[in-house]
Amino acid sequence: MMITRRVPPAARPRRGPAGRLFSFGPFFPSARGVPRVILALLVAACAPPPPASVEPIADVEARAAAAASSTRLERPTRIVFDWAAREVGGGRVSGAGVARAEPPDRARLDLFLDNNEAVARAALVGEELRLPPGMRDDLLPPLHFLWGTLGVFRPGVDQTLLGGEIVDGTVRIRYALSDDSEIHYHLTRSRVLRLERLRGGRVVQRMENSYAAEERIPNGVVYRDLATGRELTLTRTSLEHVESFPSDIWGD
Repeated sequence: MMITRRVPPAARPRRGPAGRLFSFGPFFPSARGVPRVILALLVAACAPPPPASVEPIADVEARAAAAASSTRLERPTRIVFDWAAREVGGGRVSGAGVARAEPPDRARLDLFLDNNEAVARAALVGEELRLPPGMRDDLLPPLHFLWGTLGVFRPGVDQTLLGGEIVDGTVRIRYALSDDSEIHYHLTRSRVLRLERLRGGRVVQRMENSYAAEERIPNGVVYRDLATGRELTLTRTSLEHVESFPSDIWGD
């Protein structure tokens, strides 16, 4: 006579994909069918990040002056880069560009399409932005961000210092604009890492710089307008220091 012994459901091995048998076994006790190790990982992943370490800066004006000195232009420089833009509505356009910068306070940016057609041009002289008639200006970052694309910390005369903090080891210096928005500069050593424009406490525009080795001029820039979805990416392809530039390139 054949004796059949029923195996309780809880003791039966579980079947995985393609009918393969698997069991967590006694080394992975589970809670309601979920292994505790996996459950712990899920809980850790969902936990909020630890609060940032914030230390007020006692003499913000001195720190701002030091940042302006350590990031200022040192000699005439020519930068060639590739660029790509996502425009309002999701359209995309790309090409090559060139930036020319000369101490103490002159810079020019030119963007070209792949067929060498000029699509954007701007000259910076101090805090003055000079645009040629009829040239579109919506591809470039706004005036308050343009010096930052060169890694230069240069708040405009229309910005009022609010204060500053060291946040997780990074210096943050905050300025107010006349339209009730704010500009926050994030810096470390002699580099401008990030610029943010805020309205009502929310970031509406952001620019982030990346650097190679010990260089002070960014090799990559990403600017985003969070309200419109517009985005511009600059990727440096070459950098050279030169003697000087013709004076007429600044749009005088």
